[in-house]
Amino acid sequence: MTKMRPEDGQGKPGQSADRETPTARERLVERTCAWCGEPVVYGGRGRPPRYCSAAHRRRGWELRTAQERAERPVDDGGRDRAPVREVVERTVVLQEAVQAPPAPRPAHRPAQRLSGQPYTLPEDAVEWVEALAALRREVTHPQIYPFREQVARACERAALALRAGVPEPTQPELGDS
Repeated sequence: MTKMRPEDGQGKPGQSADRETPTARERLVERTCAWCGEPVVYGGRGRPPRYCSAAHRRRGWELRTAQERAERPVDDGGRDRAPVREVVERTVVLQEAVQAPPAPRPAHRPAQRLSGQPYTLPEDAVEWVEALAALRREVTHPQIYPFREQVARACERAALALRAGVPEPTQPELGDS
């Protein structure tokens, strides 16, 4: 209730008038989502939300920026009004790779390589050591791997023959100097 004073220019001097002034207060309670139209509740604090979810806010932003880009000139990143044409050429090449295991070397021709070239042995101890080192490096090669057991047995027989032909070195006695 608001009392009126004579200074206000209302009523008679010295008399106070009791009069009510209606006041109206509006408060936003909810609005609709700018993307899907679903109601969005407003809690009363901060800027009122325009979208019901972050996904719809993102879609709205994408749409607004896409429209802005489309309205710009092509040189500034805008959309070209000409239809897009693409020519695509697809070439499909099918290759069937079949690899047969190499045939074992025939036992009756040890003096020839698989290629038909004559086979030669290393001529001295250094060449033998190099040949055996090469064999050790190549044991996983596809031509040797399937026959590694046969190669290992042949190496063991060669090692036994080498050791049998060489006398054991003598160890000096502990008392000898």
